[in-house]
Amino acid sequence: MVEDSLEQVLRRLSEKLKMVSASVEALRQDRIMLEGKIEDAQKRIQHILSRLPEQSDGRQLNLLGEPAIPKNPEDDNEPTTH
Repeated sequence: MVEDSLEQVLRRLSEKLKMVSASVEALRQDRIMLEGKIEDAQKRIQHILSRLPEQSDGRQLNLLGEPAIPKNPEDDNEPTTH
């Protein structure tokens, strides 16, 4: 009877150990995935930062890489009322 009880305890412990090991492996995979995402985000940030103009540069800032729409100089003129 004691042996049966001991075997049951060992089986339960073995199952729990398998579950813990599976959880640890899942966490390890998640960490690897998150590290990859962080690295990709850091590369994107670095790319954006490398495209920033110098402080002395007066050009318009275009972080999205889309062509700037030329501004119509007539738009700067305020309408006059007579």
